[in-house]
Amino acid sequence: MAIQVTDSNFEAEVLQCDLPVLVDFWAPWCGPCRALGPVIEELAGEYTGQVKITKMNVDENPNTPSKYGIRAIPTLILFKGGEVLDQVTGAVSKSSIKEMISQKAL
Repeated sequence: MAIQVTDSNFEAEVLQCDLPVLVDFWAPWCGPCRALGPVIEELAGEYTGQVKITKMNVDENPNTPSKYGIRAIPTLILFKGGEVLDQVTGAVSKSSIKEMISQKAL
């Protein structure tokens, strides 16, 4: 299951994580975000132990999305070693996300 991250635990859960981390910036009112939700959960199961899959509600956590220039949701950002490796905005396919992870993080 995808881990919920917040402004307060973002540094510990994402930036200081030894694994690559995919963050799904989303909101409950966003249709494309809700459509992407099950895909994110599937990926969390598939990448257990390889990539940490997380979700951040942008309505409840305004600071982190602002820091990373999130202007549209859903936005997925792939981090490794505290650095941004890749970013994609919009409801992208599961295969596109897997390709991004395999090319950039594994």
